[in-house]
Amino acid sequence: MALTASDVQKIARLSRLALSDAELEATQNQLNNVFDMIAKMQKIPTEGVQPMRHPHELALRLRDDSVSAENQREHYQECAPLVQDGLYLVPKVLD
Repeated sequence: MALTASDVQKIARLSRLALSDAELEATQNQLNNVFDMIAKMQKIPTEGVQPMRHPHELALRLRDDSVSAENQREHYQECAPLVQDGLYLVPKVLD
């Protein structure tokens, strides 16, 4: 699927881009190159190929989930104008 100059002009107008004639031609070439690459990739046979979760098969080292800091909620809420049950109370903005 090759884009024409009018296609690129429509895309530029929808994207609110002002392109000069040189930029329009360069953009058309770049977009057509992208579409050509996609067409080539779609022709690659992938039957029987398992999808990969990550390009590098590696195991992540996970640390133990342990508390490393003290709970300082009361300290942080001392300067708040309104607090109830450990939650900040704010004025109603929307009905």
